[in-house]
Amino acid sequence: MATGLLALLDDIAGIAKVAAASIDDAIGQAARAGVKASGVVIDDAAVTPTYVVGFASDRELPIVAKIAVGSLRNKLLILLPIALLLSALAPWSITPLLMLGGLFLCYEGTEKVFEALFPHEAHAHEDAVHAATDARDLEDQKVRGAIKTDFILSAEIMAITLASLDPGNIFLQAVILAIVGVAITALVYGGVALIVRADDAGVALAHEDRNPGLRTLGRLIVGGMPIFLRTLSVVGTAAMIWVGGGIIVHGLEESGWHHPADIIHDISAGIGHVFAGAAGFVEWLVSAALSLLAGLAIGAITIPVVQYVVAPTAGAVRGLVKRPA
Repeated sequence: MATGLLALLDDIAGIAKVAAASIDDAIGQAARAGVKASGVVIDDAAVTPTYVVGFASDRELPIVAKIAVGSLRNKLLILLPIALLLSALAPWSITPLLMLGGLFLCYEGTEKVFEALFPHEAHAHEDAVHAATDARDLEDQKVRGAIKTDFILSAEIMAITLASLDPGNIFLQAVILAIVGVAITALVYGGVALIVRADDAGVALAHEDRNPGLRTLGRLIVGGMPIFLRTLSVVGTAAMIWVGGGIIVHGLEESGWHHPADIIHDISAGIGHVFAGAAGFVEWLVSAALSLLAGLAIGAITIPVVQYVVAPTAGAVRGLVKRPA
């Protein structure tokens, strides 16, 4: 009996060691995959605050919380199983789906540029596509828009993560994708929450009577946050268009049409060659700028298509669905 018990305990210890090694491996692979997806994570963090700016202070954190919950739902309940399923059964479909997501990012980002340059025409476009009836409806629209944008960026993150993992063990892949999804969501939306509430912290510090240094810091934060948020809004919009354009150009290259990607590569390599000391950085910067221009061109085409084709068609379909039998 004692020998059997010792053997059982030895087996349990062996299983525990294997489990611990698997957990360590999963965490290590998740960290490496998260680093590879860091570029899209930065874009996600830059884009999200643009959906919160303009609301009352007491609505900022609830809106961030709603978007964060939607982001987790995107990653864990939708994208994780879909990514594993498509990777196993239809890997050819991943690139076209990502390109559709890139098209959406180009449209969303270019729409913001259109609104800044042509506010009157943009207002008419907004009325035709998704007019809000009140403040609550506006908030819901902003949250839905942020979750849709997060879905595309999260899909890119999950695709990059999955591509960096060793094939075979689907359970380990699922665990790593879940770890990356939760960690990135916490990092992005924790940072967004800090950004949108920084002005309140600045006001509190500005009223600090006992420490002049903290009072000065608070005033700097209060005075600098509007500039910072406007800058972040511009960066977030540019990142959205840049990522969308880059996804589409890369997708076209994967599908066999190399011409757009070759043009971007040749131009960026040629300019980078001029700056020998910083060739890598200059080449990346030019490549990003050209992807941004490509995204703007694609987005400019999609805006009238959405306004005059997609929105009326969707409205007609909704009318048919709601019409009583």
